Order: sequence, then structure tokens, then C-alpha cells
Amino acid sequence: MASRGAFLVAMASSSSSSAYSGARVSGRSALSLATASYCPTTSSIRSSSSSSVSAVLRGRSSSISMAFANIHNGRSMLASSSGSVSVGSFTTSTSMDRSSFSSSSSSTRMQTALLSSTSSSTEETTSSSSSTTTTTSSTPSPRRVKTASAQASDELVSIKGWVRTVRRQKTVAFVEVNDGSSLGGIQCVLPLEGVDDATMEEINELTTGCSVHAIGKIIESQGGKQSVELSATSLRIIGSCPGETYPLAKKRHSLEYLRTIAHLRPRTNTISAVARVRSTLAGSIHAFFQKEGFNYVQTPLITASDCEGAGEMFRVTTLEIDDVEKLPRAKDEEGNMQAGVDYGSDFFGKAAFLTVSGQLGGETHACALGDVYTFGPTFRAENSQTARHLAEFWMVEPEMAFADLTSAMDNAESMLKFVVSTALEKCDEDLTFFGNFFDKGLKDRLHKLVNVPFVRLPYRDAIKYLQEEIAKDPSKWQFPEVEFGTDLATEHERWLAETKFESAVFVYNYPKKIKAFYMRDNDDDGGDTVNAMDLLVPGVGELVGGSQREERLDVLVEKMKELDLNIDDYWWYLDLRRFGSVPHAGYGLGFERLVTYVCGIENIRDAIAFPRYPGNAEF
Repeated sequence: MASRGAFLVAMASSSSSSAYSGARVSGRSALSLATASYCPTTSSIRSSSSSSVSAVLRGRSSSISMAFANIHNGRSMLASSSGSVSVGSFTTSTSMDRSSFSSSSSSTRMQTALLSSTSSSTEETTSSSSSTTTTTSSTPSPRRVKTASAQASDELVSIKGWVRTVRRQKTVAFVEVNDGSSLGGIQCVLPLEGVDDATMEEINELTTGCSVHAIGKIIESQGGKQSVELSATSLRIIGSCPGETYPLAKKRHSLEYLRTIAHLRPRTNTISAVARVRSTLAGSIHAFFQKEGFNYVQTPLITASDCEGAGEMFRVTTLEIDDVEKLPRAKDEEGNMQAGVDYGSDFFGKAAFLTVSGQLGGETHACALGDVYTFGPTFRAENSQTARHLAEFWMVEPEMAFADLTSAMDNAESMLKFVVSTALEKCDEDLTFFGNFFDKGLKDRLHKLVNVPFVRLPYRDAIKYLQEEIAKDPSKWQFPEVEFGTDLATEHERWLAETKFESAVFVYNYPKKIKAFYMRDNDDDGGDTVNAMDLLVPGVGELVGGSQREERLDVLVEKMKELDLNIDDYWWYLDLRRFGSVPHAGYGLGFERLVTYVCGIENIRDAIAFPRYPGNAEF
């Protein structure tokens, strides 16, 4: 990467006209032009770029960044939507695409001529060797605005998006355009009297789903559905959409059907709203941990370690598994063939898998940086077809050094209150939509989570409450048998959160036998429980799972032996206990479950763009 970067920077500061050879000028090729022929301020760019090349030769990465900043400046000054460019003996013309605006009475054209310099390394330039001529129209292109931030003004602006509906009347056309920045989009009102023939032709060809470019002024809306609308003077079709084959031509579709066209479903109200809320939640998670002084670390997706010890992992291999005869056979210590595959011949020299959690890697950094968090995809080969499980999902996993379980619960509660309050503030329109169509009490539930302290309930007490309730009518329960050691089912979790406490509930001190090997034993409970917790929330059930980690080397090794884990695979994890071990704790938040909770939707497959589950890996 360093050599490629140096090459690009050298191109940017070259004073030879041969550095550019006929690259076309458009929105996508402006960077090529910037790297070849400076910009109108040639002397300043040339001097800074030349110094950058010298720095690259000395291996200074900071100067590479400066050089690319200069390239970016050149790009922004050179980009134009229409015109012709001459560089040396090469001439390239660019024409307006269908998204550009033109009217019968006037048009805007820009012509720019850039003659590359043929001067040597000295700063002298002459009119015969280098000249720059720029001719621009006095009328600037209308500024593009997003519908989410559209406000009434006298400014001529540009709107680009996709058509939701079209209504044509004798004297006016109403076109609802959505650009994805908001739920409702904006209504474009086009008076049909006096419009140019090109615009009239485009209006007649409009269909649901086509992409358009409209120009006009944003005014106070004359109707009651939205506050502003675009009084359009021109509209052009960018990309047509045949209505007879467009899968989203009709207005209402089931969520089950939309999963079969996951590549198009972001254009619907529901999935676009999910995407915006998801984006806000992700940003607020980062904001919270950065505010709290946590370092964001990235852990590997390919691993040889099973964090949960459950064996539900996807294998990663380059072996020719389609030809069994070619698979290398495993051998015992004496060299005799035995059942299984010898993964020592595989790409990584051992069996490798997609990670089920970033926790173990996060612990390595927590034991050096103090407080860290990871936020990335994880994978579980769990053959489950429920509305709560995915094979590929995202996890937020903080790890805190010098911390115990109480610290982890405190942090999880603060984090959730922060991100949910942020969503309430920034996603009001989308959450109102979900409240109207999916969960009538959504906003009240979210406000309650923000304002009411979470309940903290020992596991033994949770079992007692469940036994008392189930005894009233066991027939109402799918899993009526509940005792110490029972791994709570979803119906148990939701009853505790929704009915018993009507609040978010931390259940802690779980039985050792149903939790992972890395969780710290509770010494004051006879070794029967571990210092672990699950956070249960109304509408979802388990949302967060965490624990204090076992920091004692001898205890951890013994637990791994009991579970028949290969200690050699975890040598590096055990080193954290050998060298300066400290008490530490952390938790994992299933991000898609958080999205379903905040949006009030039932199926986790609608909380991620391309859901992966048994039998489905499309797109």
C-alpha cells in the first residue's frame, strides 16, 4: 500500500503533461484529472505536492495524507456537470446526464480548458508552456437538498430521488419523491401550463420506482399531509422503471414477501425506517463508548477458538471438500490413518472458523488499555428458525479491566438509556410510524426504559416467581417445568420483563452448568453459580448477556478441562492470566435484537439488510 500511495502522490505532483492521457472528466473521473493537472491554483498545489513526494521518498506517511488532501482540493475545484476539457492534445467532452436540468428558455454550460504545465522542477512558468482559461456561466447549478432537511425559501434547489406516486390532473401533476433521508419524502407540484416539451414528455413517462431529478423552490405546503412541498419548474427521469414488472409497484406488501426481494425492500417505508433507526443506534453506541473513554478495537472474524464452547461454528477451509478422495486424512501420533481431516494442510495450518464472539480478543486489549469495546459481525451455526435468531448478526461487546459484574450492569444500563434516548430524539418520525403500524405503545415503552431504573433480580428469585406463576395454570406454558438449572426460555424471560416487573430486568448469578467456561465462579455460593447476568426487556426477552471473567489461572484451566476444551488452542487467552491478571468484566449486546426492540418489529430478519438463517444465503 505504501508503494501504491507513493506512486499516486508522485502522479499528483508531476509537472509533465504525460501524467494525464485522455482521462475523461465527469463526477467519477474528477480525481483522475486532479492527480494529473493540478487545479486552477497551480503554483500552490505544485509546491505542496512536490514537498509531499519528497516526504514519501523519506517514508513519511503524514505527507502522503497532505498530498491526498491536495488531490481532494483539486478534485472539488475541477468537478463540473457539463462541459469540455482540453489537456495537452487530448480533448474530452461531457454532456448532461438525464439528472441534469435544462429549460427551453435558458441553459447552463461550463467550459474549462486546462493546459498541463511542461515546466521543469523550477517554479518558472511562461504563457507559452502553461495557461489556464476558465469560462463559467453566471447562473450556478441549483443546490441539492435532502428531503429530511427541506425548508421553505426563495432559493432554486435540486431534489433527486425515487418516485413513490404520480397523480396527473389537467393543469397540474403531483409527484411524490423519496430520497431515503426521511419517511415521507416530498411532494413535487408541477403546473402543466407553460412547461417545456421535454418536461411534459418526462411527466407522461413517470412510473412508480423511477429515479428523477426535480428543480424548483420549496414552499409552504398547500395540503395538510406535509409542511413543505417543491414547486417544480423542471423534472427529468434519471432511470426508468417499468411498472408492469416492478416488484414494488403496488403499495402494500407483507414482510415475508419483502424478504424475498431484500435488494429492493429498502425502498419501502418499513425497511427504510428500520435502516435509519439502525444507523442512528449504531452511531449512538459509538458516541456513548467514546464519551465514556473506551477504545474501539477490532477483533478477527476468522479464529481457531470457540468463545462459547458450544461448537456451533462455521468452518473456514480451502480444502477441496467436493472431492472426498483428495481430502488429507488425519493421522495419530504413530502415523496411522484415522477418522477426520488433517487441517494442518489447510490454508491456516489448522482448523479455522468464523467467530461466534469478539469477546476473547476484546479481553486482550482490556488487559492493556483498560476499557475497550468491539462492534462487528459474528456467526452462529445454530439450526434455528425462530424470529429471534440469525446465523450472521452484529454484536456490541465492551470489556472493562478492574471491573466486576456490577460495573458491567451499570455500564449496560447507562449505554441502553443513552442510545434509546438518542433514537427518540433523532428518529421521531420513524418511531411514530412504527408506533402506528407495529407497536401501539412503542414510544411509551422506550421512554420508560430511559426513565425507570432497571430491576436487578437473582436467578434463584426468578425461578421462584416463575414456579409460583406457572402453578396457577401450567397449561398456559409451553415449558412449565422450571427449577434451579433451567435455562430460561423466551416465554419465561418475557413474562418476567412484561408482566411481573413491566420493566427491563437484570437476572444474575446463573447456574454454572448452563453458562460459558470463562465466567467467574461465585465462591460464596458453593461453586454452583457464576457471576453472570442477562438483561431481559419487554417485547424481546434477552437483549444483553455478560459476566465477570474468570481471572484466576488455575480455576480457569480446571473449568476448561471439565468441558473437554483443547487448552492448547487457548494458550494466548491463558497468558492473560499468567502475566498481570486483573479482575475484568464485560457483556455482549445483540445489535439486531436492539433494533427490533426500538422499532417494535417482531422478526429479527427485518432488522438487518440481508438476513442469514438456515436455508437462506441469497444476495
